[in-house]
Amino acid sequence: MKKTGAFLLGFAAVNLLWLAAATLLDTRALPGPAEVYAHFGDVLAAGVFRHIGASLWRVFAGLFLALAVGVPVGLLMAASPRWNALLHPIVYFSYPVPKTALLPVAMLLFGLRDGSKILIILLTVLFQVIVATRDAARAVDPGLYQVAVSAGASRGRLLGQITLPAVLPELFTSLRIGVGTALAVLFIVEAYGTRAGIGYYILDAWSRIDYLEMYGGIVVISVVGAALFLAVDLLARRLCRWKEPS
Repeated sequence: MKKTGAFLLGFAAVNLLWLAAATLLDTRALPGPAEVYAHFGDVLAAGVFRHIGASLWRVFAGLFLALAVGVPVGLLMAASPRWNALLHPIVYFSYPVPKTALLPVAMLLFGLRDGSKILIILLTVLFQVIVATRDAARAVDPGLYQVAVSAGASRGRLLGQITLPAVLPELFTSLRIGVGTALAVLFIVEAYGTRAGIGYYILDAWSRIDYLEMYGGIVVISVVGAALFLAVDLLARRLCRWKEPS
């Protein structure tokens, strides 16, 4: 309930700031929130949920692949100094590279369809997942493993009862950041080679100088992003009950 209240309070504050800016600037390029919401029926009629569905598919696919690759690689780097020495320079170099700069390469290799867009989202989130997993796993007190091994715990139990519980909170923190980053990247990658996606929808409205529809799309993607953030937060609370709520 606290998170929902914070979301509603933030939404109201943003709308007040939006109204103040629209009143102050008094330009057609920045309509007020009431005008945009009055036009929302046209946004729905334009099939905005179809575009949201296409965008969410790309985001979920990219995040899933980032977790499927990043978590095992991070655990491997934490467990093996040799693998860490081998992979650390690659991760260190690749982490700060803006992945959207690789979009032309991705489109050349995977075409203009979803593959290139999912790849960019995957690369954007992957390295922060690797780093978060590795650092969290390396921070575990070695004494916990020693006690568990002396009690006859197998490698599987060490992983499931010590390593993964230690990694999960940091992984969810990384995932929260990843959701926002993926949506931001999505806006860029959907500008090319597609006619479906909220990024395409917003840019198409902008190119037609339909500012009401453009801002309607921005409101929709903002609410969807906030809902995804709340969903990740709820999942983290359920799976990491031992962690102090933030």
